[in-house]
Amino acid sequence: MFVAVTAALLVALALALVRAALGPTVFDRVQAGNTIGTLAILLLAALGFVSDRPDFLDLAIVYALLNVVGTFAVLKFFRYGDLGHPGEETESRP
Repeated sequence: MFVAVTAALLVALALALVRAALGPTVFDRVQAGNTIGTLAILLLAALGFVSDRPDFLDLAIVYALLNVVGTFAVLKFFRYGDLGHPGEETESRP
């Protein structure tokens, strides 16, 4: 069963790499990068389950959090050109 799951995840990883290479927009590439990170998390969790090492699941959770934060940071950078930008402009009240 582990071999089938690993093979399916590796096929999905190959498809995500193709999407990252072909684009056509930067947002497609960011989504492909996020998908690659998610597939790595799934592979890490499956490996931890098979090897009976629950600490791999903790590593997968930490990597998942880093994947989400990194994706948001990259998207904010491409939208505003600066990570320190506060976001949408709000109207100032007198």
